[in-house]
Amino acid sequence: MLQKLNLENLLFLDIETVPEKEHFEELDDAKQELWEQKSRYQRKEEFTAEEFYDRAGIWAEFGKIVCISVGYFKINGVENSFRVTTFYGEETQLLKDFKNLLDGHYNQAKHLLCAHNGKEFDFPYIARRMIINGISLPWKLDLFGKKPWEVPHLDTMELWKFGDYKHYTSLKLMANILGIPSPKEDIDGSMVRDVYYLEKDIDRIVTYCELDVVTTAQVFLKLRNEDLLEDHQIKKV
Repeated sequence: MLQKLNLENLLFLDIETVPEKEHFEELDDAKQELWEQKSRYQRKEEFTAEEFYDRAGIWAEFGKIVCISVGYFKINGVENSFRVTTFYGEETQLLKDFKNLLDGHYNQAKHLLCAHNGKEFDFPYIARRMIINGISLPWKLDLFGKKPWEVPHLDTMELWKFGDYKHYTSLKLMANILGIPSPKEDIDGSMVRDVYYLEKDIDRIVTYCELDVVTTAQVFLKLRNEDLLEDHQIKKV
């Protein structure tokens, strides 16, 4: 069935997130208490709520999006190209810009969003942050009333599960086992918070995010048993 999808109708994406405030003490008393309650199960007795706060970016209620990278195929009859761009900066504005992209160019039933672990993380995180920032949801993220087969989302990790709900496979592992060349990343997800708040290097985060979008597209091609993109086919716009 994947082979029947038109690549030009897919929008691949990835997001990078950080805690909403740099330091735990910057949260008001109510938010600190709520964080203590929310994180209690994960941190158990090993960490205090303050010590665990550097991981707050994982939760949309306590984090924020610092960039959304997207990629899409252009088919010209001779050779496919894959174009990548990123929305970054102040969260409310980048979310509005992303919404405008969906509303303007990916607003038909044939259009699908694709991310690795997107159904568990990227798609709901974006939707929640839009609501928090007072932005109405674009049709592609508003799932209310949709039947499962009407949800316009693809997830490369879900596709790899083949119905096994217990299985988790990272994007990096999938790329490795499918023979996809590893991108030359100089950071990983655990470092994004420090790169953002301490190094203040958003360009470095954007590069990392865009590489993950390209890798997701490569994984999708392998799931369709198609040739991988070569470097000259990937264009930053």
